[in-house]
Amino acid sequence: MTTRRALLAGAGSLALPATLSAQPAWPADKPVEVIVPFPAGGGVDVMTRLVMPLVAAQIPGMRPVIVNRTGAAGQIGLEATFNAAPDGYTIGATTIPAHSAIPLERNVRYRAMDFTFICNIVEDANCFYVRAESPFRTVADVVAAARARPGEITYGTTGIGSDDHLFMLAFEAAAGLAPMVQVPFAGAAPLIPQLLGGNMDLAVLNVNDALQLKREGRVRILAQGAARRQPEAADVPTFRDQGFDIVGGASRGIVGPPNMPAPVVARLEAAFRNALNDEGFRRDAERQFMPLRPLFGAEYKAFAQGVDEGLKRLWQVRPWRG
Repeated sequence: MTTRRALLAGAGSLALPATLSAQPAWPADKPVEVIVPFPAGGGVDVMTRLVMPLVAAQIPGMRPVIVNRTGAAGQIGLEATFNAAPDGYTIGATTIPAHSAIPLERNVRYRAMDFTFICNIVEDANCFYVRAESPFRTVADVVAAARARPGEITYGTTGIGSDDHLFMLAFEAAAGLAPMVQVPFAGAAPLIPQLLGGNMDLAVLNVNDALQLKREGRVRILAQGAARRQPEAADVPTFRDQGFDIVGGASRGIVGPPNMPAPVVARLEAAFRNALNDEGFRRDAERQFMPLRPLFGAEYKAFAQGVDEGLKRLWQVRPWRG
């Protein structure tokens, strides 16, 4: 390879064939590892397995191998992606805001904003779910109850420091409320039966976590944290509609190690763009309750940066771990 570079450098102004100059060597004859920092079957894993075959079809020779590297709420997998060689043979899934929240809570072996941001795929807004029989009909009802009975209103989340928990902290700060009582669970699956059983006052989830139960009339959504109403819940007002200027959700996408080669990143961005525009993929995403929000490259990083800065401000007033 060193000899080849020297020959090319010595060629001076000699024109290279278009195919040689336009096509980087990547991918060579070895697989591209795609790290998912969460267990198989979860939202991030399903998204990754759904999109990667379509991405690979856009890049001749690309053979993605999806590997679940779980632990520490995503930290282990994110560290593996960040510290991999930046040669295009390792990329990984992530979810924002956890991506930036973890380094605020503890020491980690990655810097949240130094990843190569390739493509955001999904954004699912946070929301307040209540069971059908709940006396809460609006967000204002929750605020009134929290003020009348401080320290008594309970809410379920998918874990301390999860996007659900962070959204509630932002809501409490915006509404000027004393902290309500969090009941953390290891994901939505164990939480939802407890909500249905009346064992908490409300649950902070993503819109699509219990959408089928909403359609069956077993639960209601008081408000959604989207900037605009998600099509899946077009009948549900946003928090802004009800006078609370907060937006939040889980944004799931693909990143790589810092300093990946620009030609490789460009090919990946183009491949993801084509994959996300595929009608078959869009139909599959809808069936999987995956609301799409495509963001690519610099636009994705700017979005992540905004979330990162907001979390740092929230940490100053409502740190979520002691």
